[in-house]
Amino acid sequence: MSTNPSWILRSYPSAMPSVENWSLEDRPISEAADGELLVKTLWLSVDPYMRGRISPAKNYATGFKIGDLMCGGGIGEVITSESPDFKPGDVVMSDHFGWQPFSVIPATSAKPVTTSDAPIQSALSYLGMPGLTAYFALLKTATPKVGETVLISAASGAVGQIAGQIARIKGFDPVAVAGSDEKLEWCRDLGYRSGINHRCSADLVADVAAACPKGVDVFIDNTAGPIHDAAMLNLNTFGRVVVVGTIALVDRFDQPDTGLRHLRRTLITRARIEGFLLDDHEGEYETAIADLLSWYRQGLLQTREDVVEGIETVPHAFVRMLKGECPGSAPLRQIWFN
Repeated sequence: MSTNPSWILRSYPSAMPSVENWSLEDRPISEAADGELLVKTLWLSVDPYMRGRISPAKNYATGFKIGDLMCGGGIGEVITSESPDFKPGDVVMSDHFGWQPFSVIPATSAKPVTTSDAPIQSALSYLGMPGLTAYFALLKTATPKVGETVLISAASGAVGQIAGQIARIKGFDPVAVAGSDEKLEWCRDLGYRSGINHRCSADLVADVAAACPKGVDVFIDNTAGPIHDAAMLNLNTFGRVVVVGTIALVDRFDQPDTGLRHLRRTLITRARIEGFLLDDHEGEYETAIADLLSWYRQGLLQTREDVVEGIETVPHAFVRMLKGECPGSAPLRQIWFN
């Protein structure tokens, strides 16, 4: 290839993003400088956190400016290496992959991907950011006890499907909140005891109460919004709430979140509410990956992903992921480059 089709941010979305917020440009393939790698993209992943990066609002991840190349998590083959740590032919992952067939990434951001134990794309799913998020949010931040009820929103999503299975493996009592009966059926296959279709619910507070008759001990919040309110109103004394994501706010990202105020409820229950960022646990990644890989080898961990092919599909896949328009119950959106 003599050109490098690349997706460029052309405008900030005011609500739900659309494909028109990006444009596809032919750019030359860059050369790797000292300390860099030129990689050929094999896989890209589009994830909910990236919505915050296409907004001028302050966010925990550095945002994109108008005219910037879009970047995210990816896996690729090293074509040229200007680092002693990698050689051509190595397969690496990084969160600096451009939305393009060829990227130049810092060698310091690259990690080797082994292909012997699991498919290489698993480094972007259950052995990568979603799996690690589920592992640490549940086991390190929430710290449930055996038998405690763990309510998980977006339960069939990339993080939720792993969190529910870890809860089952560890002897907790996982309850799912998802957006369709088909997704709930998948959650039950994973080991969730019960579930709530929030899109069909006329009374989320009552439905959470019915699904969690002993109350909610831990809430893994991947959505915010009304589901958060319903969980708070069912929270047990000394309950723990881990705020992982706010995907319910995606169509009004730059507007203030409104809803019930839970200060009195928090006081009465002596609840702990904590925000979660995966980077805070970087020093423990190896232990978590070893556990996740062991569970996968034992057949205790499974995942579904939605795979589309080609550079032209990337923003379409991203928007469909934000809208929850995954085919069937596949929650994880990945793009394969042939």
